[in-house]
Amino acid sequence: MPLRDGLRRRLQRAGCIHLAAALCVLALAVASDAAPAPVSLLGINYGRVGNNLPPPQAALPLLQGLGIARVRLYDPEPGVLRAFARTGIELYVGVPDQCLAAVAEPAGAASWLKDSILPYLPDTKIVALTVGNEVLTGNNTALTRNLLPAMESLHAALAAANLDKQIAVTTAHNLGILGTSYPPSAGAFRKDLLPYLCSILDFHAKTGSPFLVNAYPYFAYSDDPKGIHLEYALLEPSYPGVPDANTGLHYPNLLVAQVDAAYHAISAANSAAARVVEIRISETGWPSAGDANEKAATPESAARYNSNVMRLVAEWKGTPLKPNVPLRVYVFALFNENTKPGPASERNYGLFKPDSTPVYPLTYKPAGGGIGGGNSTGGDNDYYDISAASREPTGRRWTWAQAAVSGGVAALIHGCSLRY
Repeated sequence: MPLRDGLRRRLQRAGCIHLAAALCVLALAVASDAAPAPVSLLGINYGRVGNNLPPPQAALPLLQGLGIARVRLYDPEPGVLRAFARTGIELYVGVPDQCLAAVAEPAGAASWLKDSILPYLPDTKIVALTVGNEVLTGNNTALTRNLLPAMESLHAALAAANLDKQIAVTTAHNLGILGTSYPPSAGAFRKDLLPYLCSILDFHAKTGSPFLVNAYPYFAYSDDPKGIHLEYALLEPSYPGVPDANTGLHYPNLLVAQVDAAYHAISAANSAAARVVEIRISETGWPSAGDANEKAATPESAARYNSNVMRLVAEWKGTPLKPNVPLRVYVFALFNENTKPGPASERNYGLFKPDSTPVYPLTYKPAGGGIGGGNSTGGDNDYYDISAASREPTGRRWTWAQAAVSGGVAALIHGCSLRY
């Protein structure tokens, strides 16, 4: 897809008055002693599998423009962790798969924590460690065996450092862990994974950490475009929805149906854990381009899906099964990543191109929130609280041009170069 520089030209044409106003607003936003800002439950994944990505400092104004103050990283890259210092942004930091064998041992976990996490605290606000990614569906038996021991060892190392109430330990699962997902009430884990998942659920119940799922209606629709309505997969509010005859619950979109299928699977596998474990969506998104056979991967559908995700999260609603547990969602992803393997769609999930211009126009942005210093407040509990002070179910129509102006000015503040 050819790069466009229209927004950059608009930046150059911006008037001095607008530039000055933007500078004032952003200077307040990134000041290290700024007051805590209300933030939404929305986060974003910041992957870096690319050879043309901007420096991590360039991500900050983009997050500010989106009103996002939660980021999931896939590894503890020092330069990235330093870039987020004193911003107030809450980070999920990944423990890469290749580290699991080492951190499964108590000494290895303590060493990894000392080298990869402790040097950046408290300036960088790390709130969770995600141990591996989609390990149980990866067909690597060594990783599968080491997953829970790694989680337990890291939790113990955090407790020894008096950080276990500040930093959660969890892992993110592909929804392929489900053997049955339709209707949601029939949700059940794969039988071969039950021994691992039951033990992991015990860990979550004991430590209070969330159960993370990577949920992609895009894949479900792509696999069965005749059986699943596109509007249902895109979370369109006008779609009439689908009933679950077993429970009488009504599902307005496929994403909440996927989450409830996972909740039912947890209940079937470990009823004690089901009473206390919360599911959070660690990844969801829609690609804007793909190979010739990936017909659903379009900019229009990606814009509709991600806009609707933002709207859904901003409503502070839960799922039909868990209406009082607001959805917490991490959109995938911040940038297109040009060296990711697999089909073309894998390289086209980003909201932004590597030159920090938008891939497509979003039309929804959560009200309030963004980068702020200090500790954010609120949320629904005091343990591993990924907080949000503003519970008003509001949003506003928004265009990428606002983010582009904001991003360009903030980049000047941070001394970032946007020439790629």
